[in-house]
Amino acid sequence: MPWSNNGNGDNDKKPLPWGKKPVPPSNDFDEIIKHGHQKFKDFFNNNLHGLGNSKMVALAILGLIIIWLFSGFYIVDPEEQAVIMQFGKYDRTAGPGLNYHIPEPIEHDIKQKVTRIEREEIGFKSVGTLNIGTAFDSHAVSSHEVPQESLMLTGDENIVDINFEVQWRISNIKDFLFNVDNPKDTVKSAAESAMREVIGNTPIAAAFAEGRSSIEQKTKDLLQKTLDSYGAGVEVVRLQMLKVDPPAQVVDAFRDVQTARADKEREINQAEAYQNDITPRARGDAARLVQEAEGYKQEVINRAKGDANRFSAIYEQYKNGKEVTKKRIYLETMEDVLQGMDKIVIDGKDSHGVVPYLPLPAITKKQSAN
Repeated sequence: MPWSNNGNGDNDKKPLPWGKKPVPPSNDFDEIIKHGHQKFKDFFNNNLHGLGNSKMVALAILGLIIIWLFSGFYIVDPEEQAVIMQFGKYDRTAGPGLNYHIPEPIEHDIKQKVTRIEREEIGFKSVGTLNIGTAFDSHAVSSHEVPQESLMLTGDENIVDINFEVQWRISNIKDFLFNVDNPKDTVKSAAESAMREVIGNTPIAAAFAEGRSSIEQKTKDLLQKTLDSYGAGVEVVRLQMLKVDPPAQVVDAFRDVQTARADKEREINQAEAYQNDITPRARGDAARLVQEAEGYKQEVINRAKGDANRFSAIYEQYKNGKEVTKKRIYLETMEDVLQGMDKIVIDGKDSHGVVPYLPLPAITKKQSAN
């Protein structure tokens, strides 16, 4: 410093600005402590002689009380909550920020991170995790199987190998700290039990395919209900099935079964596609035939009615003139009969040995050709 080192080498001979003798430089830490202790002792003795023993003791006690009272201030982080214990009994819960409680041994605080997502693994154990942003994006670097947790019996008496994880957080810090002895182990055991119950009521095919999301939701609901009955103060945030496989000993046979099941589904799909193609076509043909039959039916009915009306009209005419009607009917009948036949007219009267011959069909064809 400027008054201890002026650059001329005589700094040890000049007094310090405040009129005190400098402390001899020393590298011995114990000696520095002894020197400080002696200074404090000298200060205490000087004040003791000036104020008297009783006043100094009272001042010292007052100072200790103030220091003790100030020790009750504490800070709770934003992601934390604190439980205040009064003589070892729960008294209140404190939120984030600067808080105060009566110092120990009357009151003390217990802090817990209530926003942090905890993760429990069932069926496997991660050796290490790689976090990507949040707890939902954490991935195991490597893991090993725990068969006594992962092997479960399905509703149709098959065995599946299931790995899943549960993510949870503290919802009630008081219940979390005092109602359950070991919350992490409780969550894990309850999750395994809930999964076994749900899988025990689920066929193996549903567990491997479309039923996974339903299993996750049912297990999560059952786990939350169980933890609430314990008063664990825990909220289940997420339950995810990571692996659903047959046991390793039968995996080859199971793959054959799955292949056969896939072939079966393919054949069923092809049959349904053919059915969907042929059925509408057959229905269309059937509708067309029904419509044609209805049209034919109506045609026959109308024709029959027309014939009946015509016969009735002829009968009325027949009653008025029987001979004329008979002749007319005869001519109309012969017209219908002879209409498509070859006709030759021969007149046998007064032929004088010459047979009159009139080939009507030939004449008609010739006129048509011209």
